[in-house]
Amino acid sequence: MSKLSVGVIFGGASSEYEISLRSAASVIGQMKEELYDKVLIGITKDGRWFHYTGPVEAILENRWEQPQWTRSAAILPDSSIGGLAIIGTSEVIPLDAVFPVLHGQNGEDGTIQGLLEMARIPYVGCGVLSSAACMDKAVTHTLLDAAGIATAPWRTVLHRQMTSFGRVEEALAARLGYPMFVKPANAGSSVGVGKAKGKESLRACLEEAFRYDEKVIVEAAISGQEIECAVLGGQEPTAGIPAEICPAHEFYDYAGKYEDDSTTIHLPARVSEENLQRIRDTAVRAFQVMGCQGLARVDFFLTGEGQVVVNEINTLPGFTSISMYPKMMAACGIPYSGLIDRLIGLALERAAR
Repeated sequence: MSKLSVGVIFGGASSEYEISLRSAASVIGQMKEELYDKVLIGITKDGRWFHYTGPVEAILENRWEQPQWTRSAAILPDSSIGGLAIIGTSEVIPLDAVFPVLHGQNGEDGTIQGLLEMARIPYVGCGVLSSAACMDKAVTHTLLDAAGIATAPWRTVLHRQMTSFGRVEEALAARLGYPMFVKPANAGSSVGVGKAKGKESLRACLEEAFRYDEKVIVEAAISGQEIECAVLGGQEPTAGIPAEICPAHEFYDYAGKYEDDSTTIHLPARVSEENLQRIRDTAVRAFQVMGCQGLARVDFFLTGEGQVVVNEINTLPGFTSISMYPKMMAACGIPYSGLIDRLIGLALERAAR
């Protein structure tokens, strides 16, 4: 059987560029040589595309952008091309599928998915609409609330409203109370997230979040266990074994996810079998309500009263060597390399429908 030519896209014009490099290095290293011809496609922070032929280690160490390893290239929206076009030549590298290992803006928000749809190249992960809807936390809240799936009480703040910060603060304090969490509406990996404990703390958290987005979500703090659940599949998705996250920091921040080993993980989560199943069922339901395909990680709070509250949905969760999505799938008997096979297979199945 001939190998599949699979493009792996890494980097990207996103605040999560460095995380993408780590995830992509793990994915590339785990793709089976006997099944795939790997076509590595790097995107710089300023949005330039390259065909990359250097070592995987250079991606991990963020030194991949060197002329001896790179050629300017692009996936073009012309559906007759069917691959990666090398700029300035007539060369096209055919692509049977693409794994966009891109986190955050310009990768997880429907933009790259739209390009691949126009190019008619199958790709791993959620489609245009579900990617965009899950990326925007205000849209996620709105759709889940409408479906009767519990989320934290929340409000949106736009950057232009900061000229009337006093009124904004009064409304948020009355509705949500302190402490409250402040998040850029369109970012992930805890980038720009802060915990506000009072008026001046709220101002500082909002200003930090507005560095990443013009729209910010403010949520009431939920007291409870932090639970994550991996979902895999297409028309009939299944949920993995939920894990419990016990951050050493005040919340599960960027450092706890990627920079140190301070976070304690319990897999499976330390909850009753009944609650484990409720979390899994809710994860699948949220996945379906948001129109997800392929994969997503659904994050929850389980309160002391037993309420299952969705925190957020990540349509391209971290795929680093310490990331929770592959760990939860491994706990279900799907090893990392097998998970990649399943995801590529789902991409091809969806494209064939």
